[in-house]
Amino acid sequence: MTAYLPAYLPSPTVGVLHLGPLPLRMYALCILIGIVVAVWLTGRRLVPRGYEAGQALDVAAYAVLFGIVGGRIYHVITTPDPYWGPDGNPLDALRIWEGGLGIWGAISLGALGAWIGCRRQGISFLAFADAAAPGVAFAQAIGRFGNWFNNELYGGPTTLPWGLEIHEWDQAAGRAVVDSAGNPVLLGVFHPTFLYEAVFLVLLAVALLVVEKRRTLAPGQLFGLYVAGYPVGRIIIERMRTDEAELVLGQRLNVWTSILVFLLGVWIIWYTGRLDRRRRVPESDPKSQDVG
Repeated sequence: MTAYLPAYLPSPTVGVLHLGPLPLRMYALCILIGIVVAVWLTGRRLVPRGYEAGQALDVAAYAVLFGIVGGRIYHVITTPDPYWGPDGNPLDALRIWEGGLGIWGAISLGALGAWIGCRRQGISFLAFADAAAPGVAFAQAIGRFGNWFNNELYGGPTTLPWGLEIHEWDQAAGRAVVDSAGNPVLLGVFHPTFLYEAVFLVLLAVALLVVEKRRTLAPGQLFGLYVAGYPVGRIIIERMRTDEAELVLGQRLNVWTSILVFLLGVWIIWYTGRLDRRRRVPESDPKSQDVG
């Protein structure tokens, strides 16, 4: 009897395309596509809020720049060994195109950049944040496929049909290591945590769009739902990952960060709701105040 192996999900063996002398890293391309989708969707969602679609790009210029810097800083701080360890090279911290952006740093400094952009464009930051939230989730989902091209961020071994083949990877070359016969070296089959997170993010983005249609939310509350919602899935997925990470009290640092971000999201939902109720107090009420 012939034994049939289950069909596992393949991983790319090359993460860089060469357009003549120009190397195109798929990790960077996935992030760029995600940004384009987020800006397009945010622009469409800004129009019903009384702004111009093109203003999304103007604000995004600040948000993306700050987000990339913040994401890289968070990654270097939470994964210091490749840069500051015994065999590390501090200059590699500048090689963003090879991968390594921490989402929490990207979101936090990206939000600061968006706030600056909103101030310069005369846009309410809460209105922009609500308009951007679903698009940001979609962008994260697309960006996660950059990890697929880099054969990184996977979970433990598995025999499930949707297990992911992972190759030994040469990060500097952007391709799989090959054996003496020229064949890519396969490390094994693992849980595709990048895919789990991408699916969760798409579901989160759709849920945000549905909630917005069915509920009357205060300005900023949809953004708060995104901030609180993403860590719920991230905690589960983070505990499945097997890549090296800083541990705090036996847990990966990103787990603790996710808990703090979830609490921040809950606070944003409560606080923006409170601001909205105060705005609705009649101006004749001496206790009313301008909180715009």
